[in-house]
Amino acid sequence: LFIIMNLSFDEKATACEISTSKIFSSKIASGNDSVSSWDTNDVAKWLTEEGFANYVDLISKKHSIDGLALINLSEQDLRQPPLSLDVLGDIKRLSLAIAQLKEREENAYLRRSAKNFRVFHNIEELSAQLLIAEVESADTPNKSLLKTFLAGLYFIVVVLVTSFVMVIVHDRVPDCKTYPPLPDIFLDNVPLIPWAFDVCEVLAVMLCLIWIVVILLHRHRLVLMRRCFSLLGTVFMLRCVTMMITSLSVPGQHLECEARVTDWNMKISHAIKIWYGLGMSLLNVRTCGDYMFSGHTTVVTMLNHFITEYTPDSWRLLHTMSWVANLFAIFFILAAHEHYSLDVFVAFYISSRLFLYYHSLAYHASAISAADSRTRIWFPLFWFFESGGNVGRVPNEYEWPFPSAAVIRNFWNGSYFVQASKIELCKLRKIYAVHCTRAQQLLKRRKD
Repeated sequence: LFIIMNLSFDEKATACEISTSKIFSSKIASGNDSVSSWDTNDVAKWLTEEGFANYVDLISKKHSIDGLALINLSEQDLRQPPLSLDVLGDIKRLSLAIAQLKEREENAYLRRSAKNFRVFHNIEELSAQLLIAEVESADTPNKSLLKTFLAGLYFIVVVLVTSFVMVIVHDRVPDCKTYPPLPDIFLDNVPLIPWAFDVCEVLAVMLCLIWIVVILLHRHRLVLMRRCFSLLGTVFMLRCVTMMITSLSVPGQHLECEARVTDWNMKISHAIKIWYGLGMSLLNVRTCGDYMFSGHTTVVTMLNHFITEYTPDSWRLLHTMSWVANLFAIFFILAAHEHYSLDVFVAFYISSRLFLYYHSLAYHASAISAADSRTRIWFPLFWFFESGGNVGRVPNEYEWPFPSAAVIRNFWNGSYFVQASKIELCKLRKIYAVHCTRAQQLLKRRKD
């Protein structure tokens, strides 16, 4: 409805300008489209063509009145010194001509401004610009919710792709009898601890539960979820690439890799099992070949950084526990001989650096020009999820996320919907009144 109304306003302004320009099209000799850009010679030509040649020397030459000064002349300026015109008929006619010229200039300005919204006429040409403007506009509750939903969808899709890649690399893993484990400083000097990997996953679940509680109680929970989903999705997408390009031999002889399957239905079924099992051995998910780099290290490192970042600095005990859990989880991964030391080191480095780089950009987003296309090209996810939102560091403020008993009671008996409908109706009335006023003004201007 708003697009149609805006289109009608644009058409009215265009029609008004055309009707006015017909009066002047045969009279204006200047090639300049805007009256405000006229010089004194253009003003002299206009005065001559309007029948005021006897005032050319006085107005354009003696007083150096250009186009901008001309459209700001009033009837009182013509009567009083230094112009002091003494013929009443000339004063009235010249005042009317200047008023028409001023109206023409205003209509021309409206038309030039309307060209920026040519999406209503040529959606293929400027639809991208409209999308960019919409993304960079201020966040509304619905827009913020939509961004969070898209971030979550992005993360879910990436995890599904990662699961499928893990099935593929499982079939490509070298035979451990032909290709023994690679030399590794840590694995060669630390004995195998069979239960260590289960402890690592227990620590990961503990960090995940803490992070879920932080999200639920945080006032800016949608921003936290958006950043968490986008960062985890990006890291796991990078992990898909590193797993595919090089297949390392298994890091330990104790790892029993299942036989390769050639049936695509079985591969898809195995990928879905990995997906909803989150790749955890506690949920009976066993894979081989997904070594460069460690997904478990990525998850615990990201959770640790999110917990320490989005809780108050005074919560030192929680931060210490989070870091201890992160480091011990990494140790237990290596103690279980599930990954090479290189896998764990690369995973920790990439996860921590990506977290810090992303948040450094987010904290200084106000210094990044929204019109700079390089941000949209090099950091598309950052641009999409951070534009229009909370710029800078998110304050660690907490609130009770669940509605009170009174709100639930109003929701149950229907009074909540009645009140919400009244508020929406008031908003629509205000919008309707504004558009009706604009329409009346344009119709009146066209009639005059």
